Amino acid sequence: MSLLSAIVFSLAAVASAGPASIRRHVSHLRSCYDFVVVGGGTSGLTVADRLTESFPKKVVLVIEYGEINPTPGVFDPPTDWITASPDQAPTWIFSSLPNSALDGKTALVLAGQTVGGSSAVNGMFFDRPSRYDFDAWSEVGGHAYAHWDWNGSVTFTAPTRAVAERCGYTWDVSAYGGTTPIYSSFGDFQWDDQPVLNGTWQDMGVRVSRECAGGDKEGICWVPTSQHPVTARRSHSGLGHYTAVKDTRPNYDLLVKHQVIRVVYPKGLKRGPPVVEIRSLADNSVFGVTVNSEVIISAGALHTPTILQRSGIGPKAFLQGAGIPVLIDAPGVGSNLHDHSGPPVQWNYTHYGDFSPVPEDMLNPSFKANATAGFDQIPATGPYTLAGGNSAIFVPLPNITANYTSITSKIRALVASNSAASYLPPGPDYASSPEMVAGYKAQLIALANLLDNPRAPSIETPWATGQIAWAFLLHPLSRGTVRLNLTDHLAQPILDYRAASNPIDIDIHLAHMRFLRRITKTDTMQQYGAYETAPGPAVSDDDEAALTEYIKKTIVLSFMHPCCTAAMMPRRKGGVVGPDLKVHGASGLRVVDMSVMPMLPSSHLSATAYAVAEKAAALIIDEWKSK
Repeated sequence: MSLLSAIVFSLAAVASAGPASIRRHVSHLRSCYDFVVVGGGTSGLTVADRLTESFPKKVVLVIEYGEINPTPGVFDPPTDWITASPDQAPTWIFSSLPNSALDGKTALVLAGQTVGGSSAVNGMFFDRPSRYDFDAWSEVGGHAYAHWDWNGSVTFTAPTRAVAERCGYTWDVSAYGGTTPIYSSFGDFQWDDQPVLNGTWQDMGVRVSRECAGGDKEGICWVPTSQHPVTARRSHSGLGHYTAVKDTRPNYDLLVKHQVIRVVYPKGLKRGPPVVEIRSLADNSVFGVTVNSEVIISAGALHTPTILQRSGIGPKAFLQGAGIPVLIDAPGVGSNLHDHSGPPVQWNYTHYGDFSPVPEDMLNPSFKANATAGFDQIPATGPYTLAGGNSAIFVPLPNITANYTSITSKIRALVASNSAASYLPPGPDYASSPEMVAGYKAQLIALANLLDNPRAPSIETPWATGQIAWAFLLHPLSRGTVRLNLTDHLAQPILDYRAASNPIDIDIHLAHMRFLRRITKTDTMQQYGAYETAPGPAVSDDDEAALTEYIKKTIVLSFMHPCCTAAMMPRRKGGVVGPDLKVHGASGLRVVDMSVMPMLPSSHLSATAYAVAEKAAALIIDEWKSK
């Protein structure tokens, strides 16, 4: 596609209300399909695009709960700085059960309820994990899982020389590999105070990295945004993997406003693929879709487990209590839930610099009008091209605290003493399940190795402006669950995050907080008379009780990265899918979304969701071509 064509397509796609080929009723469907993809989100649409391209004679159906909606960026006109857009696509809103270890605090989680899924509503921060995260996946899974190592490709467009010099960007195009229909790029703008923290991190000994997408993710990083390099509009799977191709793919059907209830094996588990049972949101009618080749569930880390559980694939004791016949006793379905979380450090200045522009300038009507005009230019310019920001630090635990081995020794001791299970959710489906305990022990060893690694990040702190720094815990040890609502199996699931149920997570939070509290003591910050406002001078680093209380009070329990609830691990370790992403014991059924990760990577999840989907599509295509 030429640059001019790409610009025209991007603008047309944003304005489009919805393609005519969308199906909205059972009468619009074909009698059967070769592949059915459950979920039209980040991963599901990627897989569907690749299958329809590779098999033009095979028919693919994507079933999506939501609809096609406008999908503005996280910071597009007419919003101010990171405020909710009036045109934002619908989202699922989840609230977890109270976390007993954190004074009853609940996690608020959002996910996209639209074609494009969370890629259409997320923060557009398009970073890739560390290579050591993927090595840890292989370590947990065993030799058969080793091909899920660090690899992949995304489309990246480098900034112009003028923009790079003005903003200070560095990059290495070779880190990104090939091309996909999902764009990533840098905006042509930075807030004027962005260099303050950049200098602060260097004062604190954080190294400057030229490129953090090449697998070695440690230091001060520039992170691309999932946006078109010319228009600066959001780039997401609904545009790149559906709208861009649907007119040339007569074998690609998209059914919207329908909920997948379950999959059914009328001839038994060994004679798949299953029939997909669907409910219309318009009239509540229920019908089945016949599938010839296989079903791919891509409903996300919070909905994929509930579809499997309604199908009778899940924890035996829970399914029996829910009155669901047990098809496969799989205790890992809906287990292993975890997410990135963390508290903030905040500060103020006694004599702040004469910085301009800063986000407060968006309140000036003239400045905002100029920013809007710049965003509408070709190419787009100005504040609205920045999205939520594109700079962050990623620091390993050995570079955060000299006492890191005291933390990793505690983790290893949990395994050696056989006490790890005491921190898992109680009951026969988890803490008393030999498979789930074995899997958790394997994860703990892999996590201890990650935290010992001086090149594997333990904390992320993104920034663009302002006087706050968040301490993202990249590798939590605590595990929660996703379970069906027992009073209404079709309602939103019950999330039990159980954050900090493993107390070593608090030890890591404490190390992260003590590290970030060095911010105001740096030479760069002292130029402006910086002083800490939270936790504040009344809380000393040595007062562990007070600092722990601050963490419990201010921690955000979800940075919207839930994962790992249908983990890719051996069945003997509580895994739900194998390295081919096929559900253990269920023929013709795979899972392809962020639920298959065994453990969280050191990144936001969007780029990884695309990479997992591309890998999965290649596996599926190779298998069916060989047949």
